[in-house]
Amino acid sequence: MLIDNRTCMTAVRARDARFDGWFVTAVRTTGIYCRPSCPATSPKARNITFFPSAAAAQAGGFRACKRCRPDASPGSPEWNVRADLVARAMRLIADGVVDREGVGGLGRRLGYSTRQIERQVRAELGASPLALARAQRAQTARVLIETTGLPLTQVAHAAGFGSIRSFNDTVREVFAMAPRELRARSQASASVTGQAGTTWQHLAVRLPFRRPLRVDNLFGHLVATAVPGVEEWRDGAYRRTMQLPHGPAIVALRPEEGYIAARVWLRDLGDLPVAISRCRWLLDLDADPEAIDADLGRDPLLEPMVVDAPGRRVPRAVDGAELALRLVIGQQISTRAARTHAGRLVAAYGASVADPAGGLTATFPDPAAIAGADDATLAMPQRRRDTLRSLATALASGDLDVSAGADWRAARSGLLALPGVGPWTVEGVAMRALGDPDAFPASDLGVRQAMGALGLADRGPAQLTASSSWRPWRAYAVQHLWASGDHEINRLPDEARSDG
Repeated sequence: MLIDNRTCMTAVRARDARFDGWFVTAVRTTGIYCRPSCPATSPKARNITFFPSAAAAQAGGFRACKRCRPDASPGSPEWNVRADLVARAMRLIADGVVDREGVGGLGRRLGYSTRQIERQVRAELGASPLALARAQRAQTARVLIETTGLPLTQVAHAAGFGSIRSFNDTVREVFAMAPRELRARSQASASVTGQAGTTWQHLAVRLPFRRPLRVDNLFGHLVATAVPGVEEWRDGAYRRTMQLPHGPAIVALRPEEGYIAARVWLRDLGDLPVAISRCRWLLDLDADPEAIDADLGRDPLLEPMVVDAPGRRVPRAVDGAELALRLVIGQQISTRAARTHAGRLVAAYGASVADPAGGLTATFPDPAAIAGADDATLAMPQRRRDTLRSLATALASGDLDVSAGADWRAARSGLLALPGVGPWTVEGVAMRALGDPDAFPASDLGVRQAMGALGLADRGPAQLTASSSWRPWRAYAVQHLWASGDHEINRLPDEARSDG
């Protein structure tokens, strides 16, 4: 992110938490870098250097502040609203691609040479993709050191370090403390064992976000559309299974004051960074709600909605392919019917999971399994059955990419090329899987009804013209439009009718 020095300095002097994650403040006289909102010091302007990322500050020889923990601040909202190469690269780095596949693998995913990616990422972030991945490993190591009783050798492996020496050196360099010192300051907890003798590694972490955060339709949407066996609401938390690079996982996400409390069960601790990244993406936690609300609030028709419910987020997905398949399953049927159809597929083709703390039973089937599903488990009209199989085949073959790091234009055109996939499905995928903040499912019944109630055109070119003042945040405007209706997606699960 390129923010001018005057704006950065103003944010630091005001200790403005809205800028946490946009940049970090390094103080040359102390050798420490901080969040803009850090209350610890009031450095003189001549002693400050601003860096666009924690990784860049670390590469410059600065270590993280022990008080404000800049390494644990919300991520930059910039990477969630852009579709260019650097933004796509950052989303994939957060998803652990560099740790698993190297910078070469990142290049193959993006369709660019390693040199092109290195040059563009370094120019904007002040650090290489490897340095950015290293900073992420350091934060993962800190979480594991402070929240588990794992031997430090296992922590090093789980965080992705190639050797104990590099683990020790990195932790000392970034946090100015040895791993054992970090652990001595915390109260560690041990892993837990799941049912049927299956050992899970269990961790509890806090997911920060920029305030405000409106939770009613965010969690309400996820629970109202929950697929039986894969998702549930239990004890005030949204829980679901996930398939991660090294195996299945279960997450429980509970809204608390100022953070999301996340409990994670993993088969392999090396999946922790990916699990955290996907949970943040699911809940849209790196959004900048004040900027979004300010823009949408300029519309006099939306202003009352924004003032009444600031901080709405877009409920996203932990897996783009899963979301796309579920949207096709749900075409032109009720939420309840869509859950039933999806649940039938999960029961037949999902990978079994023994839930140590709830009622989850399986992960969502992968596209290859759905592509080969028999007609008995696809109890839907033939046309939609053909569409679902075509979509699953394209996803399984890699011809279609709808992951968070996908090219938005290519994904849209690839979806539209499939028979039976129309604008409603495409824009739903763009909004919830790709993360396009301007995605707009114009033909959605709830959107049309809400726009009509506001006296706006609710179809055709006039509808798109009416929505143009909400750009580039139409996906967030949709959340306000949906929330104006009486639907279970708009209510916190404890307030909603239980339908099993």
